[in-house]
Amino acid sequence: MNVKNTARKQYVQIVDRTARQLASLKQPSEGWLSVLRKAFGMSGAQVASRAGVSRNAVYQAERNERDGAITINQMQKLAEAMGGRFVYAIVPDGGHVEDVIRKQARRKAEARIMRASAHMALEKQSLASEQVTHRIEDLADELVRTMPPGFWDAK
Repeated sequence: MNVKNTARKQYVQIVDRTARQLASLKQPSEGWLSVLRKAFGMSGAQVASRAGVSRNAVYQAERNERDGAITINQMQKLAEAMGGRFVYAIVPDGGHVEDVIRKQARRKAEARIMRASAHMALEKQSLASEQVTHRIEDLADELVRTMPPGFWDAK
């Protein structure tokens, strides 16, 4: 195993571990800033005073968070002002890195095999559907192993 593969495996472990830990975490509809502020029993004015901003800026930040328009710096600043810590992560849909890779490999393999199958059909050499399925799975396995250049390209 080379250094690149070893490093990739370590990244996969980090992402998968984080995904497991956050699997049940859902953002509250009010947003984390509002929920934490209310959990601590703080007013917007109190948070504003601690953060060195206006009360209106606190309420605007809470709205921005709900709308997805807040910056990481704003989240960090207000979380710290309330005695909290801002944490964020990006995790794969489905929870595992390998599942996302496998899905992409299958999509690529299916497109490639279906193109070849269409050409073969024009020449009256088409494969049975179970053969097509088997070839797609074989190619997907190979793509997962090799992850060639262009693996993540849209086409």
